[in-house]
Amino acid sequence: MKTEKYKSAKEALEAVTKLYNKSVSDLQKEFDSFASGKIPKERVTSCYPFVRISTEYATRRDIRLSYGFVPRPGVYEITITRPDIFDHYYLEQFEQLLTNHETPLEVGYSNVPIPVHFALGEDFYLEKDLSAEQIEALPELFDQPDLNIMDDEVANGTFVARHGQSLPLGLFTAPRTDLSIMRLRHYTGTNAAHFQNYVIFTNYQFYIDQFIKMSHELMEKDEDGDLKEDDIYSAFVEPGNKVTTNKNLKTGKDEDGFALGRMPQMPAYHLKRADGNGITMVNIGVGPSNAKTITDHIAVLRPHAWLMLGHCAGLRNSQSLGDYVLAHAYLREDNVLYKDLHPAIPIPALSEIQLSLEQTVSEVTGYQGYDLKKIMRTGTVATIDDRNWELRPAVHQNRRLSQSRAIALDMESGTIAANGFRFRVPYGTLLCVSDKPLHGQLKLPGMADSFYRQRVDQHMQIGLRTMELLREIGPEKLHSRKLRSFNEVAFQ
Repeated sequence: MKTEKYKSAKEALEAVTKLYNKSVSDLQKEFDSFASGKIPKERVTSCYPFVRISTEYATRRDIRLSYGFVPRPGVYEITITRPDIFDHYYLEQFEQLLTNHETPLEVGYSNVPIPVHFALGEDFYLEKDLSAEQIEALPELFDQPDLNIMDDEVANGTFVARHGQSLPLGLFTAPRTDLSIMRLRHYTGTNAAHFQNYVIFTNYQFYIDQFIKMSHELMEKDEDGDLKEDDIYSAFVEPGNKVTTNKNLKTGKDEDGFALGRMPQMPAYHLKRADGNGITMVNIGVGPSNAKTITDHIAVLRPHAWLMLGHCAGLRNSQSLGDYVLAHAYLREDNVLYKDLHPAIPIPALSEIQLSLEQTVSEVTGYQGYDLKKIMRTGTVATIDDRNWELRPAVHQNRRLSQSRAIALDMESGTIAANGFRFRVPYGTLLCVSDKPLHGQLKLPGMADSFYRQRVDQHMQIGLRTMELLREIGPEKLHSRKLRSFNEVAFQ
């Protein structure tokens, strides 16, 4: 199949975008014809475009970055999807490859079909207006999603190339990425295009309520302000793709979005910036299964960092309700990731994240230096899958916690950190002690209400300010070499 070579990242992106748009347009036209009653004479197939680089040398110009180069000579390629979402991302990856290897990028059509569901996009319910006969005939006429090419072998480090097979340039194939884009709409009630590069996860609606309040305040007009769109948050997006624009800007307009029959399982809210470096916040609910599910899908968007802000059980008698816990290590007993990332594999603390969190806690609370220990502990956080862990016999529940030197326990943080490590997304955890079951302080309604009122606002300020600090640090430093293996893909 004919391909073209490009020495310009911009030209390569334009070429691959043109190929993708043509494939999608062809599929959409054929499907519209099929939906109107015209049966295609033969099977309809359109394929994803790909980008390939062939190198004879593995040398690179800039050895400081953890990404942007191939580890050894060979042929590497990746299928491309949704340039409308990933244009800036692709452009940077292409530029890094061209800079480091000084060899052109090859662009063409792959042999991987685009499933018709993905071509129609997350705003389209494919089967809605089809008859039972059309639904039955659909798999014979259009390509369907194929789970055999949607696995996470590359991310898990288990991928082995067959003889003559190209090596991967990125962690995810185009179909795997498209699947997650569709799932994000389902789970969060917002389109993937709204997600920002800095993501906060929480396990309580109280944090979301505060985030909504703070975000709407930022959207209000400041009579004395002289603000530029590049410097501020430009819009706030809520489930249903409801958009509220910043009244200080002359660009953009409010949008009502689509009607929600019910709130999604893990609603997402997006405080957007024009450059995509705003803040997304997701209420993942309770439990490691939700934590794995949402991070499995957000990972394809290649965020620059994600943090867990939530509540935990304090395990030390010296802790007080409302104290903060900065996770330096994790005891992982969530039982949802052991097949992908064994619990024996250590999850390292990332210095840029840890220092930013500690600095922000100091700024917001006013405690500095040694005094910071009065309200914050650093150490191991245990993550488990049993919400009623307190009911186990004491001899069993305490032994592992004591041996690991854990200072706090929750049901999400270890999973989020482990999936960040697995998918090369910088991660961190700052929790707030809401109960101390081992010391007689159980989470009961009255106690919880008092705690929420006192701490949620401060905890949210810490989270938002930390994301601002990480944005100032920049993705080049955040994407640490701690997250990269010795035989790593080129794309960040």
